[in-house]
Amino acid sequence: MDVDTRLLRYFAAVAAEGNLTRAAHRLFVSQPALTKQIKQLESQLGVQLFTRSRAGMTLTAAGEALAERVPAVLGGWDQALSDTRLAASCAARVLRVGFLAGAANEATQPIITAFARRRPGWRVEMRAATWLDPTAGLASGDVDAALLRLPFPGQDALRTEVLFTEARWVALPAAHPLAGRDVIPFRELQDEPFVAAPAETGWWRDWWLAAGERDGHPVLIGAVTESGQPDDWLTAIANGDGVALAPESAARYYARPGVVYRPVTGVSPSQVGVAWLPAADASPVVQDFVRCCRDHQRAP
Repeated sequence: MDVDTRLLRYFAAVAAEGNLTRAAHRLFVSQPALTKQIKQLESQLGVQLFTRSRAGMTLTAAGEALAERVPAVLGGWDQALSDTRLAASCAARVLRVGFLAGAANEATQPIITAFARRRPGWRVEMRAATWLDPTAGLASGDVDAALLRLPFPGQDALRTEVLFTEARWVALPAAHPLAGRDVIPFRELQDEPFVAAPAETGWWRDWWLAAGERDGHPVLIGAVTESGQPDDWLTAIANGDGVALAPESAARYYARPGVVYRPVTGVSPSQVGVAWLPAADASPVVQDFVRCCRDHQRAP
């Protein structure tokens, strides 16, 4: 019997959390989708893996037996997948680097140049990801390393190193009453409609809505950018559907008529970091890229 490793990852998360909601947030999926996947795994195996109650999800005897073995199975598969893809990259002398938005901002090109000096004959292939995948391809093994916005779902399962910290600003329609202000306290934005990422992005969406920094004020959603593409996000803001928090560098990388960016006080900053799979600790090529990133860290 063949079982999709994705189902095993979902099972492992639910087993570890003992709660579907927490596991769904950890996996970056919706709770109904996770419930469906667990039922699919139980159907394929022909056993009940969890006892469900209001208190949460408790492993059955069969579930406990599977939970003991899944980490080794997934670890072995991850290592095999990483070794295979890295071998292909090495044969082609190409390092695949995923990134979100502005990657490492102005440090991106110096990092790539430094890597080229360190590894003559190698090429860095930059792969842009949508906001629907905050790991920029690392979670799926499609890239060897990534330049990401921290925090992000799945971060605990990866190696990460912070390169610099960046303030969160607000993007507003140019005609917005607050657009003429030099600095905007976040409390004055709490009753504004926000342009948000899709609901299935879980707590990552909540973090960019500053849901935990609103002193109990509920979040008002004016629009959702289902595609995860910056152009759709900017269009929604320019059309007056809502405002949105963004990295300070968005004012440089995503300048657009009809949208203005302003500093915000009273909200925590974001961070930019380099991330890689634990299996790549043994890769001299990936570690050379990480060293180049460290060499361009910006002092806090």
